[in-house]
Amino acid sequence: MNQDAQKVSVQIFGELYVIKGHRSEEHITNLAKEVDRRMKEVASKFPRLAAHQVATLVAINLADELSKIKEEQKTVMSMLD
Repeated sequence: MNQDAQKVSVQIFGELYVIKGHRSEEHITNLAKEVDRRMKEVASKFPRLAAHQVATLVAINLADELSKIKEEQKTVMSMLD
C-alpha cells in the first residue's frame, strides 16, 4: 500500500469526483466503477428516483453486505478459537 495519499479522478453516475486516498489508483478506480455499476443497476430498476435516493439505496445495500461479511468473519474467528 502506498503511504502517500494520491488524487484519482473518477466518474460515478455521471458525476466527476476527485478521490484522495492511500490505496492504488487502480483500487480506487475499481471501487468507483463498482459504485457506478450498482447505482446504474438501482436506477434502471427504479427510474423515478433522484440520484441522491439511488445513492442512499446503494449505500444501504453495501452496508448490509458489509454487516453480513463481518458477522461471517466473527463466526469463523470464533470457530478458530
